[in-house]
Formats: sequence, structure tokens, C-alpha cells
Amino acid sequence: MTTAELLVRLAGIHSLAFAAFHLAFWRLFGWKHELARVSAANRAIMQILNLRVIYVFFGMGVIALTFTADLVDTRLGLVLLCFMALFWLGRAIEQFVFLRINDWRVHLLTGLFVLGAALHAMPMWLGFMRAISR
Repeated sequence: MTTAELLVRLAGIHSLAFAAFHLAFWRLFGWKHELARVSAANRAIMQILNLRVIYVFFGMGVIALTFTADLVDTRLGLVLLCFMALFWLGRAIEQFVFLRINDWRVHLLTGLFVLGAALHAMPMWLGFMRAISR
């Protein structure tokens, strides 16, 4: 297994862990009671968006663990890795824009978002460098 493939597999585990984390949002954040305070539309939007994020994380985790070599050896795979690296980079930046809370848990999450960006960007870069050296 190459370094790029190992990083893709770690990215897959990272994605699956975030899918599991998002599955726990209803309990962790008391959404049954907290979301009752907002309009029906906002309540629905929050839950729908969370379910779609779970779907993306689960799907990317399965793709990373099942099609590891394809992600680092094909142009489509490199584009998908770039897409996810930008997703995680954007998510890290959004922490500073929307969640200005000085709490160790927020800082930990920010670090995990940066980790997600790195776990996707590094194998993308390695795969790209390998492709142009052929």
C-alpha cells in the first residue's frame, strides 16, 4: 500500500467517524427540544441538511475504503479528493465565521476539520505528482 492509499483509507475512516458523529446530533444537541423553538421550516431544514451530510460522509467513507487505488490513480479520483479537501477546508474556515466560541471542543473540531482537509489534499497531491511524472 502506498502512502497516498494509506492517507485515503484514513480519510475514509475520518468520514465514517463524522457520519457517526452527525447521527448523534439529535441526542447530543437535544434537537427534540431545541429545534421545537424554531419555525417548522427551519426545523426541517436543519434535520434534512444533517441527514444529507451523513449521507455524503458515509458515501465518501465507503468510497475511500473500497476504491482506494482509484482515488489516487485516476483523474476523477483526484478531483473527488480535491472536492473533499476543499469541503473540509471550507468547513474549518466557517468555524471562524459562524462559531466564534472559545471552547476546547470547538477548537478540537476545528483541528479535525483541518485534518480532514489534509487527509484528502495530501493523497491528491501525491497522485497528481505521480500522474505528471509518467
